[in-house]
Parts: sequence; C-alpha cells; structure tokens
Amino acid sequence: RAGEPVGGSELNGGGPGGGRGMPPYGGGSGKGVDIEGRIGEPVLAAEAGKVTYAGSGIRGYGNLLIIQHANSLSSVYAHNSKLLAKEGQQVARGQKIAELGNSDADQAKLHFEIRRQGKPLDPLKLLPPR
Repeated sequence: RAGEPVGGSELNGGGPGGGRGMPPYGGGSGKGVDIEGRIGEPVLAAEAGKVTYAGSGIRGYGNLLIIQHANSLSSVYAHNSKLLAKEGQQVARGQKIAELGNSDADQAKLHFEIRRQGKPLDPLKLLPPR
C-alpha cells in the first residue's frame, strides 16, 4: 500500500507513498524525497486541498500533480504512471490521486516534495517517525 500518515504541526493527513528506499532530504533532486515502489501502486494526497497543476509539462517531473493546501503549503507528486485527479479538483486527505510510475525517471518511484510559498521544505520533518 503506498500511503501512510503525515504528522506534525504542518500536515495532519496521509502521506503519498509506502516509503521504501527513502534517502535523506536533498538526495537526488535536492528538493524532496524519492520513494521507491511498483508501477501502479496508489499515490495518496498528503492533505486536503485543490489540485493546482496536473500534467507533464514541467521537465524532469514526468506526470506531475501539485496540490495547494489551506496552510500555505503545497505538495508535489512526480513521476506518476497515471494522474487520477484533475486540475481545479478538490481532493481529500488520503484520496488516491495518482498511480506510481516511472515517467521521466530511471526507475519506478514517487518524487514527493512539500513547499511553503514555492520554497522546498524537508518533507521528512513532516512525516511520522519510521
């Protein structure tokens, strides 16, 4: 199952992926974490919000979703095989929004970022202890 809670004071909802092979923040792209998985595993919304981007027009992210949350945070879900949420759609915490994939990536994974007003934050500080 590609979903787990996201805790802390910033996000209270469900996380995006199962968490296999999560490198430290800054590994790889330097803006988030890569979560290994199998193509087709569900990707879940970390928190309720509005989908502000759904597409593949941003180089290096493949099939990408960006969700804006009420607390000035946004969550980013990249390299999906299939996008299930549409731009402008309201999504619930824990809702299946995509399927994990390898679009514009060298392996099946979810690249997950949390941003505050466009600036990347360490998502591992917002995830519960493993």
